[in-house]
Amino acid sequence: MAKFIHLAMIGLKHTVFRLVLIWLILLLTACASFQPGYFKIYFIDDQTGRGIPLVEIKSTNSVSYVSDSAGLIAMRAGDLDAESLYFSVYSHGYELQEELSGFQGIRVKPTAGEIEVVPLRRINIAERLYRVTGEGIYHDSRLVGLAPALGHSGELSGGVFGQDSVVNAIYKGQLYWFWGDTRRADGPLGNFEVSGAVSRLPQAGNNIADDSIQLTYFVDSDGNARGMCPIEGAGPVWISGLMVFEEDGQEQMFTYYSRVENVETKLEQGIAVWNDEREIFEKRVEFPLNTPLYPRGQTLKIRHADQDWFYFGRTFPDVRVRAAKEHILDSKRYEAFTCLKAGSRWRDDTPPLERNQRGQLVCSWKADTDLITEKRWRTLIEKGLVKPEEQRWRLVDSKTGDQITPHNGSVAWNQHRNRWILIFGQLFGRSLLGEVWYAEALSPVGPWSAARKIVTHNSYSFYNVKQHPYFANGRYLYFEGTYSSWLSGNNESTPRYDYNQIMYRLDLNDPRLPRLLQSNSQVERAPLVTEEG
Repeated sequence: MAKFIHLAMIGLKHTVFRLVLIWLILLLTACASFQPGYFKIYFIDDQTGRGIPLVEIKSTNSVSYVSDSAGLIAMRAGDLDAESLYFSVYSHGYELQEELSGFQGIRVKPTAGEIEVVPLRRINIAERLYRVTGEGIYHDSRLVGLAPALGHSGELSGGVFGQDSVVNAIYKGQLYWFWGDTRRADGPLGNFEVSGAVSRLPQAGNNIADDSIQLTYFVDSDGNARGMCPIEGAGPVWISGLMVFEEDGQEQMFTYYSRVENVETKLEQGIAVWNDEREIFEKRVEFPLNTPLYPRGQTLKIRHADQDWFYFGRTFPDVRVRAAKEHILDSKRYEAFTCLKAGSRWRDDTPPLERNQRGQLVCSWKADTDLITEKRWRTLIEKGLVKPEEQRWRLVDSKTGDQITPHNGSVAWNQHRNRWILIFGQLFGRSLLGEVWYAEALSPVGPWSAARKIVTHNSYSFYNVKQHPYFANGRYLYFEGTYSSWLSGNNESTPRYDYNQIMYRLDLNDPRLPRLLQSNSQVERAPLVTEEG
């Protein structure tokens, strides 16, 4: 400070100016010395030692704090006028190692400059890593002058406060990310025409997914996330089934789009193509609204019979198309993995099931044919038209045998397990949409059977789970989902975290995660005829 005063006074010859300047500097110095410093609480995973995001603490007079993506909570000493404070502690899938007087809570003495390290026992098999999107990802860390995680600037990008459901793909050497409806910082309405960003790819010896994702958004002139798929007409635009392929020596990126009135009602659907110069998706072809097959959900690219295919599915890969432009743009070229007769449509009264001469249900790839969704399987079973064991995708808890109603997920090949891995959400679990499960199979189309719960969110939704196979690193698998109070029955939204993406890491060597294919033999199944192609 003395050096600063000396430099500031150089050239000031008038005594009054010198005295005024000295007075102002001394006043600022005095004020700074009376500013209370920060007391820090650092929550760590007792298995890995990493900080735990999304730990919520609340005082007895309902003052709340939430840990940032580094697991840190910073509070000013003196914010709460007491020398000793009790905080209840809550975090989805974690608990204190020891309870305080029968309660999940801690007692601290908030002293400026001090830090309290609190290990939590992880109940979840998967480990929560960080928040991918939104504002203040490392808010508390920055308050106390700690550098953000590797690869993350710590600054708000694109004016994004919240984002729904991700699809992404590697395109021209970068990882492209796209989300649905987006909350912006500058107004009550957000971006409803898809937001997008790019990030770098992992490099040898540097798996960026362990630390954070530095997203560079596509923005408008004001620096806010702009519409990436501006389809003319009313209603939000959503995309899915992202497809990257080479044609005539050029890499191209296509996507399925839908313009919607609400979750249940589509107004338009079709295929859009990425324009490198304008950096947006442009409508290429529109599909009739009654088209039975289209690129729904997440994308899986598979080489079969010397040809590349795109497989799609909200949970299971049950739709596919050749990875060629003329096929992608033709709704008649899409095939469903279904047990309905080829070319038929679903009917509630008399579904046209295909059985062979021995009465076995025949599941195979068929063009222009309706799917058997989870709801339709239930109808078939309730009407006695199929036996429960005939359902090719009948997921059950490997510990209890209870059947699981799946909600959107994604499939990817995993070299470490030498299996196809399915990570999916659940409907009507401990919370309506908050549970995440793991399953494995020898084929991407199953059969899928035994599953193990790996994440729980009590009274909170975590939906549209997406694996990131390009981040998979030996024994570790990475996935994210949308953390939202929507449909959870919880009226208290978590500040900063609500309606954003959270990344998890799963250790495939965790002893609580056995090789589930060994459990599949315990589930009785009727003989099925399959032509998987």
